[in-house]
Formats: sequence, structure tokens, C-alpha cells
Amino acid sequence: MSDDVETVTLSISADDDTTDEVEVPAGLVDIVAEGDQGTAETVGDVVLLSFASRAHHLVHHGEGADDDLEAQEELVMDLFEERFGVTFGEATGHQH
Repeated sequence: MSDDVETVTLSISADDDTTDEVEVPAGLVDIVAEGDQGTAETVGDVVLLSFASRAHHLVHHGEGADDDLEAQEELVMDLFEERFGVTFGEATGHQH
């Protein structure tokens, strides 16, 4: 059955000249897209949400976050709010 599912491949380039590709189900991208978002913007939103969620977990639910990790989490939360217009806590209902 999964062979019948259409996918979309996205290319990722980083400032350090590394690259990667990721393949995801096209229909899933359509489901999580908001309004008339394109594929790249939708996946970008999911990436930032994932990093924010992971950073939150490491700092607030992990063991022994140091100052550097806390600074990284603070920055990703600022970037999250800048992109989405709400705080991570407001978006997820999970606040500390």
C-alpha cells in the first residue's frame, strides 16, 4: 500500500556546504499545510517546530541542561515566535 503513496523530495543546503535530501509523503505535507502554503514553507514550519519541541524537552524534561543548551533553546523559541507569531507555549498549550 505504501508504494501507492506519492512522495515529495526536498533538498537541504547548510551554511557549512553540506547537503541532504529528505523524502516525505506529499499528502501529509498537504494535510499539515496552512492555507496556501507551499511545500518548502510547510516543511520549514515542521522543521522549526521539531527543533523547538526537542530543545524544550532537553532543557525542561531532560537531565542537566547547561548554559549553552539553555541559550540554544532560548534562541529557537525566539525564532519560533518570530515565524509563527505566538510563543511555543501558546502554540502547543505546554508552558512552564
